[in-house]
Amino acid sequence: MDLKILYNDEKYVAIDKPAGLLVHRTGLAAEAREFAIQRLRDQIRREVHPCHRLDRPTSGVLLFGLSKEAQSYAEQQFLHQKVQKRYEAIVRGWTEPEGVIDYALKQEDPPHRVQEARTVFRQLKQSELPFPVGRYQTARFSLLELRPKTGRKHQLRRHLAHIRHPIPGDTRHGDGAQNRFLRQQFDAHQLMLRATHLELAHPDRNMPIQIEAPAAAEFERVKHCLRLIP
Repeated sequence: MDLKILYNDEKYVAIDKPAGLLVHRTGLAAEAREFAIQRLRDQIRREVHPCHRLDRPTSGVLLFGLSKEAQSYAEQQFLHQKVQKRYEAIVRGWTEPEGVIDYALKQEDPPHRVQEARTVFRQLKQSELPFPVGRYQTARFSLLELRPKTGRKHQLRRHLAHIRHPIPGDTRHGDGAQNRFLRQQFDAHQLMLRATHLELAHPDRNMPIQIEAPAAAEFERVKHCLRLIP
């Protein structure tokens, strides 16, 4: 099946990356046989160069340059935090209406430096279901809009776990009892994190590129199950 293309011009192409698809080959997932780079290259029949990364279980907007120069131009914007990014996430519990998570993260890979990391969030909806989960008598959830101001590895997943509102489906940083509940009750297995918006400058145009990901069927299904439709 072809990847869904969200944006395409002479410099860039953006896709709606499916959950579970790696951006590129990595020794950390030696069993994987399909990658976004390879699938997109074969689909449009030209070389593509990833401008940023999305975690394997995260779905949504993923941008590629159609040349090394276009890739470098975009990468510099990501490096200097000039790209506007928005995500949507379901999290455990009821969050504050809005807030900032300003919490430094230690690199997960060598040299394990501590790096500043900052995420802005806004609650879009909250719900409560009459099911006990773990030590809680009911199951509470929030739907959030997330705006990462830095780009650290697993930043959103780690930041939300840090404030005790982990993302369902996160088997590394999440809550095992919550993940089991969602699998058993709603057959929900995906990480509930989606990259919904990307905005950055274009090298040849005065107007910035603005890319939106459409609603994803599985994400919307789980939102319905958890009564999180705004």
